[in-house]
Amino acid sequence: MKFYFSNSKSKEAIEAKEYLVSKYGQNQPEDADIIVPIGGDGFMLKNLHDFHQLNKPFFGINCGSVGFLMNAKNDEDLEILVKQSHETILYPLQMNATDSNNKSFNSIAFNEVSMMRQTHQASKIKIKINEIERIKELVCDGVLVATAAGSTAYNLSAHGSIIPLNSNLLALTPISAFRPRRWRGALLQHNSNIKFEVIDNINRPVSVTADHSEFRNIVKVDIISSQKSSCKILLDSKHSMEERVLKEQFYS
Repeated sequence: MKFYFSNSKSKEAIEAKEYLVSKYGQNQPEDADIIVPIGGDGFMLKNLHDFHQLNKPFFGINCGSVGFLMNAKNDEDLEILVKQSHETILYPLQMNATDSNNKSFNSIAFNEVSMMRQTHQASKIKIKINEIERIKELVCDGVLVATAAGSTAYNLSAHGSIIPLNSNLLALTPISAFRPRRWRGALLQHNSNIKFEVIDNINRPVSVTADHSEFRNIVKVDIISSQKSSCKILLDSKHSMEERVLKEQFYS
């Protein structure tokens, strides 16, 4: 089994990579059977963006804080751990955004696409689902769309719903909504077409972020779930993604 090891900048991740390379060798991403990011969830997301087109499975090793998408450091044989792991397929969001100069931006997001105000003034955003206007004016700090895998990240911090992976749902969650005051978001079918239109973008500018890619002075955003850029995540058989999602719902 051929591995490609990559590491974040933390001392722990650097040392872990040096040890694993000395034990298993190092290969180029194109030649490897498994891509092994060593770091935290953010570093895993970077590797998913960098290498998803290679159609190789990812086995992350946690040297970060949360490590929801990662596996714990383990002294057991890595090849055995990989062979016994459970496979989870992640389907990202496909985002198309347009800024105030009519420039277009495209990106994918395995966790979420989020819009945020750029100044002290609250943003005002119109929301359409499948071409039907659902909210004429959401006054808020921002709004996000999360995948099932990303529902336990920023979405959960914004009091959004945790989504089981096999539910084929997306979470639409407001960030500090002022009007409608009691709106807490919605769960949408994964094949929904979601459109955000920024109201008064000159006085109330808004940025959009797809995972770690940020674009500013945005006037509209289109989001759909992509079936073309899926990634395979390998997780320890004792701690499947489904189990991690379930545990988060009972965490106190």
